[in-house]
Amino acid sequence: MAVTLSLVVLFGLVLFFLLRSRSLTPGAAFTATGFGFFLASTGAAGPINEMTAAIVDAIPSL
Repeated sequence: MAVTLSLVVLFGLVLFFLLRSRSLTPGAAFTATGFGFFLASTGAAGPINEMTAAIVDAIPSL
């Protein structure tokens, strides 16, 4: 839950600044998509949350 909330805040801030700068790139599209999935908690959010948790857990071992 804490990871999801943190990612919603992170994606929200990045999306806010990308929209404010009128930057329409593939990175902005990815950010908006990620923000939407985490915020809406759709059926696809479960696998995305699991993948994100696995990535977060793997980062310290790098």
